[in-house]
Amino acid sequence: MPSFVEALGIHAEAVAFRSQRAEILATNLAHADTPGFRARDVDFRQVLGRYAHAMRITDPRHLDGIRQVNGNYTTRYRQPVQASLDQNTVDVQMERAAFLDNAMRYQASVTFLNGKISGLMSALRGE
Repeated sequence: MPSFVEALGIHAEAVAFRSQRAEILATNLAHADTPGFRARDVDFRQVLGRYAHAMRITDPRHLDGIRQVNGNYTTRYRQPVQASLDQNTVDVQMERAAFLDNAMRYQASVTFLNGKISGLMSALRGE
Protein backbone atom coordinates (compact mmCIF):
# COMPACT_ATOMS: atom_id res chain seq x y z
CA MET A 1 0.00 0.00 0.00
CA PRO A 2 1.47 3.39 -0.94
CA SER A 3 2.22 5.95 1.76
CA PHE A 4 0.18 9.12 2.13
CA VAL A 5 2.97 11.21 0.59
CA GLU A 6 3.18 8.85 -2.40
CA ALA A 7 -0.59 8.98 -2.85
CA LEU A 8 -0.62 12.78 -3.02
CA GLY A 9 2.34 12.93 -5.38
CA ILE A 10 3.99 16.22 -6.19
CA HIS A 11 0.90 18.33 -5.50
CA ALA A 12 1.51 18.80 -1.76
CA GLU A 13 5.05 19.99 -2.47
CA ALA A 14 3.82 22.27 -5.27
CA VAL A 15 1.35 23.98 -2.92
CA ALA A 16 4.10 24.59 -0.35
CA PHE A 17 6.46 25.90 -3.04
CA ARG A 18 3.85 28.23 -4.55
CA SER A 19 2.89 29.54 -1.11
CA GLN A 20 6.48 30.45 -0.25
CA ARG A 21 7.02 32.02 -3.67
CA ALA A 22 3.87 34.14 -3.24
CA GLU A 23 5.32 35.53 0.00
CA ILE A 24 8.61 36.40 -1.72
CA LEU A 25 6.87 38.10 -4.65
CA ALA A 26 4.53 40.01 -2.30
CA THR A 27 7.56 41.25 -0.37
CA ASN A 28 9.11 42.45 -3.63
CA LEU A 29 5.93 44.37 -4.50
CA ALA A 30 5.69 45.85 -1.01
CA HIS A 31 9.22 47.24 -1.34
CA ALA A 32 8.83 48.65 -4.85
CA ASP A 33 9.59 52.17 -3.57
CA THR A 34 12.23 51.26 -0.97
CA PRO A 35 15.61 52.66 -2.01
CA GLY A 36 18.27 49.96 -2.32
CA PHE A 37 15.83 47.04 -2.06
CA ARG A 38 16.90 44.08 -4.18
CA ALA A 39 14.11 41.92 -5.62
CA ARG A 40 14.33 38.18 -4.97
CA ASP A 41 12.80 35.05 -6.42
CA VAL A 42 13.12 31.32 -5.95
CA ASP A 43 15.71 29.60 -8.11
CA PHE A 44 13.59 27.01 -9.91
CA ARG A 45 16.64 25.09 -11.15
CA GLN A 46 17.71 24.58 -7.52
CA VAL A 47 14.23 23.32 -6.60
CA LEU A 48 14.14 20.96 -9.57
CA GLY A 49 17.67 19.76 -8.87
CA ARG A 50 16.67 18.89 -5.32
CA TYR A 51 14.24 16.30 -6.69
CA ALA A 52 16.15 14.99 -9.69
CA HIS A 53 17.28 11.96 -7.69
CA ALA A 54 13.68 11.15 -6.74
CA MET A 55 12.55 10.89 -10.34
CA ARG A 56 13.09 7.51 -11.86
CA ILE A 57 11.76 5.92 -15.00
CA THR A 58 9.45 3.04 -14.16
CA ASP A 59 8.14 2.65 -17.68
CA PRO A 60 9.51 4.13 -20.90
CA ARG A 61 6.23 6.05 -21.32
CA HIS A 62 6.15 8.00 -18.03
CA LEU A 63 8.03 9.28 -14.99
CA ASP A 64 7.29 8.45 -11.37
CA GLY A 65 6.22 11.22 -8.98
CA ILE A 66 8.28 13.06 -6.40
CA ARG A 67 8.49 11.38 -3.01
CA GLN A 68 10.05 14.06 -0.81
CA VAL A 69 8.38 17.00 0.94
CA ASN A 70 10.36 19.95 2.26
CA GLY A 71 9.61 23.67 2.14
CA ASN A 72 12.86 25.65 2.43
CA TYR A 73 14.01 27.10 -0.88
CA THR A 74 17.02 29.22 -1.70
CA THR A 75 16.22 32.65 -3.06
CA ARG A 76 18.31 34.51 -5.58
CA TYR A 77 18.48 38.20 -6.37
CA ARG A 78 16.86 39.20 -9.65
CA GLN A 79 18.90 40.96 -12.27
CA PRO A 80 17.20 44.28 -13.10
CA VAL A 81 16.10 44.90 -16.66
CA GLN A 82 16.63 48.62 -16.25
CA ALA A 83 18.82 50.22 -13.61
CA SER A 84 17.27 52.72 -11.21
CA LEU A 85 18.93 55.69 -9.53
CA ASP A 86 18.00 54.50 -6.02
CA GLN A 87 19.42 50.98 -6.64
CA ASN A 88 15.97 49.35 -6.25
CA THR A 89 15.68 46.31 -8.54
CA VAL A 90 11.91 45.77 -8.31
CA ASP A 91 10.11 45.93 -11.68
CA VAL A 92 6.46 46.29 -10.62
CA GLN A 93 4.97 44.96 -13.87
CA MET A 94 7.26 41.93 -13.87
CA GLU A 95 6.52 41.21 -10.19
CA ARG A 96 2.76 41.51 -10.72
CA ALA A 97 2.90 39.17 -13.71
CA ALA A 98 4.99 36.66 -11.73
CA PHE A 99 2.61 36.95 -8.76
CA LEU A 100 -0.47 36.33 -10.92
CA ASP A 101 1.19 33.41 -12.72
CA ASN A 102 2.18 31.92 -9.36
CA ALA A 103 -1.37 32.40 -8.01
CA MET A 104 -2.89 30.54 -10.98
CA ARG A 105 -0.39 27.71 -10.60
CA TYR A 106 -1.08 27.59 -6.85
CA GLN A 107 -4.81 27.28 -7.54
CA ALA A 108 -4.17 24.50 -10.07
CA SER A 109 -2.06 22.60 -7.53
CA VAL A 110 -4.78 22.99 -4.88
CA THR A 111 -7.37 21.71 -7.36
CA PHE A 112 -5.23 18.66 -8.20
CA LEU A 113 -4.58 18.04 -4.50
CA ASN A 114 -8.31 18.24 -3.74
CA GLY A 115 -8.98 15.74 -6.51
CA LYS A 116 -6.39 13.34 -5.09
CA ILE A 117 -7.85 13.65 -1.58
CA SER A 118 -11.40 13.15 -2.88
CA GLY A 119 -10.26 10.03 -4.72
CA LEU A 120 -8.61 8.66 -1.59
CA MET A 121 -11.73 9.38 0.47
CA SER A 122 -13.90 7.58 -2.10
CA ALA A 123 -11.56 4.60 -2.03
CA LEU A 124 -11.65 4.48 1.76
CA ARG A 125 -15.46 4.58 1.73
CA GLY A 126 -15.54 1.82 -0.87
CA GLU A 127 -17.38 3.88 -3.48
